[in-house]
Amino acid sequence: MQPQDANFLGKVFGGAILAKIDLCAYATSSRFAGTICVTASFDKVDFHEPIEVGELVTFVGQVSYVGRTSIEVTIEIYAENVLVGTKRHTNTARVTMVALQDGRPQVVPRLICESREDKIRFLEGKLRRELRAKHQEERSRIGAKFNSSTDDELDALLAAERLA
Repeated sequence: MQPQDANFLGKVFGGAILAKIDLCAYATSSRFAGTICVTASFDKVDFHEPIEVGELVTFVGQVSYVGRTSIEVTIEIYAENVLVGTKRHTNTARVTMVALQDGRPQVVPRLICESREDKIRFLEGKLRRELRAKHQEERSRIGAKFNSSTDDELDALLAAERLA
């Protein structure tokens, strides 16, 4: 990572890491699908440890789940101080990509799960997808409730929140 990647604390700016995560997700998913893939969502990015300017950073992408046209890519990021010889796991990310052909979603190949780890990774990805859908439904339901509430009802909710 280079000096222009630094944040105000002198560590690597999270946005620089996010941009590279996106590129890794593109490369991993497009290789798997055999076509162009675009980012549908960043599902989760964990920043375990800061990355220092000057460290060599490696992004390892792996397809963890596939739907009909979508591909979940899990990316592990490692920072290496080449002068000292230390390597640390600094980030983990999950990105959902959608395969496209002629600008339209394209069916992707099935993921072949051979090892025990492959099977667990796929089932966990399926669970994450189902939980995301339930969470989105719940957010929509609650959002609709808030939008249909009166100002007095919203004020009461805010007052209760301040007491919590």
